[in-house]
Amino acid sequence: MNTWWQEVVDTLQSEFSDITDAKQLTQVVVRLVIAAVLGGILGFEREHKGKAAGVRTHMLVCMGAALFVLVPRLAGADDAALSRVVQGLVAGIGFLGAGTILKGEKLSTAQVKGLTTAAGLWMTAAIGIAAGMGREMTAVVSTVLALGIFSLVPLITDRFEPPQDRDSHQP
Repeated sequence: MNTWWQEVVDTLQSEFSDITDAKQLTQVVVRLVIAAVLGGILGFEREHKGKAAGVRTHMLVCMGAALFVLVPRLAGADDAALSRVVQGLVAGIGFLGAGTILKGEKLSTAQVKGLTTAAGLWMTAAIGIAAGMGREMTAVVSTVLALGIFSLVPLITDRFEPPQDRDSHQP
């Protein structure tokens, strides 16, 4: 029975041996934490504005996108394989984004809600991809720019909107 338990222990060790050294562990942790934090920043802004996709959604999308490119990269996938992973992510996030776009009965036929949230999720996935690929500074800069678009652009566009249109907006 002792050899059986040793085989179990050996198998468990081999199953958890995908991270081989401290450098690799640090890379994995840093990239996933950066993705979660950056996604959380964008999600906080969206949740603060009362949008459907908030902190947790953005964190999971960003970290998930990072993980989808990080694992193949660490496993030695070539650029062509990573390109296919990114293509799949971009298409998959489109489905998630589509779920945030609404065209309801209370809205006029020309009104569609949720496009900015869908675009934000798409951007969040792109930031996660950057973080997962080890492009942390690119991910940070992209997050700052996206946060500026979410926060500052509405202030600018509201200044140029005619007063009668401002009254018809819902918060």
